[in-house]
Amino acid sequence: MTGFGTAAVHGDDGLVPGGAVAPPIVQSATFSAESDERFTEIATEARGSAFYTRYGNPNHAQVAAVVAALEGAETGLVTASGMGAISTVALALLAAGDHVVVQRSTYGGTTSLATGLLPRFGVDCTQVDQTDADAFARALRPETRLVLVETPSNPLLELTDLAAVVEVAHAAGALVVVDNTFATPVNQRPLAAGADLVWHSGTKFLGGHSDVSAGVVAGGAELIERVWRTSIVTGATLGPVDAWLLLRGLRTLSLRVERHNANALALAEALQGHPAVARVRHPGLPSHPQHELARRQMTGFGGVLGVELTAGRDGAAALLAGLRLAKRAASLGSVSTLVVHPRSMWAGIVDAEQLAATGIGAGLVRVSTGIEDTADLVADFLTALERVPT
Repeated sequence: MTGFGTAAVHGDDGLVPGGAVAPPIVQSATFSAESDERFTEIATEARGSAFYTRYGNPNHAQVAAVVAALEGAETGLVTASGMGAISTVALALLAAGDHVVVQRSTYGGTTSLATGLLPRFGVDCTQVDQTDADAFARALRPETRLVLVETPSNPLLELTDLAAVVEVAHAAGALVVVDNTFATPVNQRPLAAGADLVWHSGTKFLGGHSDVSAGVVAGGAELIERVWRTSIVTGATLGPVDAWLLLRGLRTLSLRVERHNANALALAEALQGHPAVARVRHPGLPSHPQHELARRQMTGFGGVLGVELTAGRDGAAALLAGLRLAKRAASLGSVSTLVVHPRSMWAGIVDAEQLAATGIGAGLVRVSTGIEDTADLVADFLTALERVPT
């Protein structure tokens, strides 16, 4: 295989029309055919890009090819958002009477899907502690169809042993679907560990510029076709302009992730031990309880860290108010450093009981480092901490 930078730039070679160096935006909802025979062909082609944009579009095909190259997948599929991606996967692969295993520490939207929406359609769900590989084995049933994994997890930065979970899930006949949003394929390739599907909120690191909402799924061609056939019914269609923006972001992914990794680790090292900080969560720190697992299954430790303030919610509020470079905003993976108080943000996503079960403390601040100069970013946080109560 080629390197990640090369794959990001050349993964869609052959799909760009003409001699264009920058792919054109194909802003067409539908496509014509020169004959009845050709119309039948394009109308029945799986994941085609020349019939109707809800079925596929040239810009969709380009993004899917690049993501597949980065993830080591046979093929891929784009959707209108990350939640559009995982919801479509669930609707494609589950039916009433099935069972799903999902981590307790995972993105709030995924929790709401698994524990709130799917049970309404007769799908049962069991939540497990992702740091305990045996917990997955204990939760599996004969009717288990999917195991939903996110590693590192949002926002607690806990890890899942991918190889161990894949082994027990496959032995029980279940598929493993991994949210690789935090790690990105530059730092982690779940399919190489045996996972069946990998998905991303492309809004985050893949797009990288906070200017597009998108989702991506990648994996084997047979599974992706099943997901695609559901996607044309659900209609979570990515617009051509958004697909083009996502493709543009992917071109620089390996360069940006290198800086994200460096900034997050430098900031984590600078903040741990500060009197106003109770704990820093980042898998690159030797103090992380799963640091050795991170070293084993990741090639980089990611651009996100959690900072728990000694003074709880008051400390978190003081830190957020004191920052000048970092922006208080939802989402992550941007060229700008973004900070958020997860307990406040997720109060509108999951119910109070589920929120309490997540283990997200009132003093936790999630930090998604951007690509600013490392020294400037560290100085901004240390200055802000001067006004944080201890």
